[in-house]
Amino acid sequence: MPTLLLTGAASGIGRAAAMAFARTGWSCVLADRDLPGLERLLADLPAPPGAMHAPRVLDLADPGQVARLGDGLPALDAVVNNAGISDDSGTGLAEQPPDRMDRLLALNLEAPAAVVDACMPRLRPGARIVNLASGAGLRAIPWRGAYSPSKAGLIAQTRALARARPDLRVTALCPGFVRTELVEGLIRAGRLRPEAAVGRIPLGRMAEPDELAAAIHFLAGPGAAPLHGSVLAVDGGSSVQGSSRPFAPAAHDTLPFDVPLLLEIIGSDPAPWRDAAPSAGSAGSTDLYDAVLDVTPLDSPPGGLLRAAHAAAARFAARHPDRASLTLLLPAREEPDWRRAGDAAAARMLVATLACEWGARALRINALALPPGTDPRTLHPLLRYVAGAGAQYLTGQTLDCAGAATQPADPASPS
Repeated sequence: MPTLLLTGAASGIGRAAAMAFARTGWSCVLADRDLPGLERLLADLPAPPGAMHAPRVLDLADPGQVARLGDGLPALDAVVNNAGISDDSGTGLAEQPPDRMDRLLALNLEAPAAVVDACMPRLRPGARIVNLASGAGLRAIPWRGAYSPSKAGLIAQTRALARARPDLRVTALCPGFVRTELVEGLIRAGRLRPEAAVGRIPLGRMAEPDELAAAIHFLAGPGAAPLHGSVLAVDGGSSVQGSSRPFAPAAHDTLPFDVPLLLEIIGSDPAPWRDAAPSAGSAGSTDLYDAVLDVTPLDSPPGGLLRAAHAAAARFAARHPDRASLTLLLPAREEPDWRRAGDAAAARMLVATLACEWGARALRINALALPPGTDPRTLHPLLRYVAGAGAQYLTGQTLDCAGAATQPADPASPS
């Protein structure tokens, strides 16, 4: 039975993640400073046969407490650094008192590294480390103190850990606006206008905590190995948009995450990808999630990647008016001719632009950039997640799969 350590477990995304892991047979070590919140979570948490959930009450901003975190821990398959704080003072960075800034940096930037160090002796081979960063680490959000700097630092720290420990599987997750208890409180207090927030999100809605929990659950499983050292921005496309005009509200409700995936594969040789998702009935059914995997860009000639990606998008848009996903496979290759060096970047920006144009119709587009020699079987779990209903808040992303293994993922491994 797989086991994880999850920090910031008592509320919000952490609570939703704990429920997701427990429902799928994980044992959970749940860390938080909020003892009553942990007790409420444990009372509600599913306990499958053999699962052993345990609370750990500690202040992650206290280095001494974190250093003792590893004492008595079981062997761990995953560590999820979810705990963090924001700054709602509205004070400019230059006017920040040092003590306020120090506590935020201690929790958001220093504690994740300290938690990994404390747990290192308990990590099983190939263990996964998932650090919860933020869209605020990808673009500056002013008047929130050092929140953006701390999250940018955590993203860089995640990538550095991935380089230092190639034997682990390390990723960062960047959420956008999520309707947690904190956000709901800001809305009720009149400090956050939901329509203004939604207007900056191509998919036209905020995420629910369960959507981020699904992403954490995937990243903490073996299927995320190709994303080692990568950042997954599950933010409705907000990190890739640069529009000055507001986006329209979502025209469709979110489907249940467990809706079966109907995956159509388009390409000259679809056979290596066919097992990514089994056939699940007929297109157009209301109880299926329609998705297309287009592999034709892999065969594009030098300088032809942008046009191949555009042709794939045009095919998809002509057949899917709403609520479906398109995943493109792009070659991650070095272009020796500088005249063609912009082709790959242009193709990635095409993906981002289409995500913005399609979002309100619940049409999603993402891409995977594959290094030469990638074994398609190592990507099947990742493709199922990116293309499927569990990733309905993921759009506009080109994910670099440099961590793709040379051997297929073990289908019996816990996920």
